[in-house]
Amino acid sequence: MTAKRLGFFTRLLDKTSAQERYHLATLQIQHAERWGFDTAWVAQHHFHEHEGGLPSPLLFLASVAAQTSRIRLGTAIITLPMENALRVAEDAAVLDLLSHHRLELGLGSGGTPTSFLPFDLTFEQRADAFSANLDTLLQAWGNAPLAHEDNRLYPAAPQLADRLWQATFSVAGAARAGAAGHGLMLSRTQPRPAGQPELPLDAIQNPLIDAYLEALPSGVEPRILASRTAFVSRDGSEARRLALPGLTAQAEQHRAAGHVVPGDTLDDYIAVFDAHLGTPEQVVASLRKDSTLPRVTDISFQVHSIDPPHQHILTSIELLATEVAPALGWRPAVSAQNHKETV
Repeated sequence: MTAKRLGFFTRLLDKTSAQERYHLATLQIQHAERWGFDTAWVAQHHFHEHEGGLPSPLLFLASVAAQTSRIRLGTAIITLPMENALRVAEDAAVLDLLSHHRLELGLGSGGTPTSFLPFDLTFEQRADAFSANLDTLLQAWGNAPLAHEDNRLYPAAPQLADRLWQATFSVAGAARAGAAGHGLMLSRTQPRPAGQPELPLDAIQNPLIDAYLEALPSGVEPRILASRTAFVSRDGSEARRLALPGLTAQAEQHRAAGHVVPGDTLDDYIAVFDAHLGTPEQVVASLRKDSTLPRVTDISFQVHSIDPPHQHILTSIELLATEVAPALGWRPAVSAQNHKETV
């Protein structure tokens, strides 16, 4: 791993009420900032609380921006086909000002198929809707007139076009992101090709990086973010104990959806779902096997689908910042402060 920036990612899945989920996620992001993390990312999910607890990521990040000072705040992702593109452009422009230009905007076309229906879309229409809405975003941020010469985005936000990221599972999608000069977002939930359930994640994602870099215009710096599951504990057996319920539940969900999940032991699930867990030494050794990571500029660590209790997440954040990421080449841009502050 030679990533320049270290990130913390959450889908806001703590096992509690929605209000408490937002509170705990805010504490976790604050904790990541204190320990020197460069970025914090949140996901958007509509309707389905067990997939993700946040339908309004920009609203949530506005609150987090007021309670942090340095850490960059990103969406991973906004499901753009379901959105009013002009409202996203306006809300992102305001949030970027309120956060002192700390916003990173990750976009994607995916989502649970049934979630598209209340937005008068079908799952099959998502690619066209994404493309049209992305064009609208770029026009708005580029100060183009919007349906009438008098209508231009306020506040203006030309800077946001340089902080767009696209999430994709495909080589073609990676090439499109590269050709546009946007960042490339790689997910730890990358689907395996049919008949290859045990194919390593890096074997799938390295071709995406190749396509992205080949399509990137000359002179444009690459931005490649890899999201990975990592749960770090001082006690390796404790990490395994806490991992078993979450990874077992993920296996059951995948099988119920018709996917093949080879094996039925914890080690099988760790391999299938690309989870890196255990002591700092164990996690470092595991991450070093991922040939994608030396090629990325950013990495974001999440605890899903392990989803341990909040206090264990805080400990994992500390160990990632102090032992795991430094062993893999990361250095904080600023010195972490107030480590002993009570959370």
